[in-house]
Amino acid sequence: MAIIITDECINCGACEPECPNNAIYEGADDWRYKDGTSLNGKVVLPDGKEVDADESQEAISDEVYYIVPDKCTECQGFHEEPQCAAVCPVDCCVPDDAHVETDEELLGKQRFMHPDA
Repeated sequence: MAIIITDECINCGACEPECPNNAIYEGADDWRYKDGTSLNGKVVLPDGKEVDADESQEAISDEVYYIVPDKCTECQGFHEEPQCAAVCPVDCCVPDDAHVETDEELLGKQRFMHPDA
């Protein structure tokens, strides 16, 4: 399951540098699959979707920091718990019921984005 940042976010930015996948972006900022990962050029994601890792993607939120579900692994393979939730001063980093994944799926996604980690 990915993590989502709720609209209670105060835009403090504490979560962004803690994400090992660079899956957290400031509101209105575009994002890329390659940011903070080993992905480059045309890739097929673990879910079968083909993307260009170098291409800018539209911001998911214009108002608050947001987490890209395709890049979020709940810190599996890096930490014992999601670091964004651990540092959030207002507890707005919560499980995203719209993106439920098993630990094995999260670890597979982590290995896909960071094959040398």
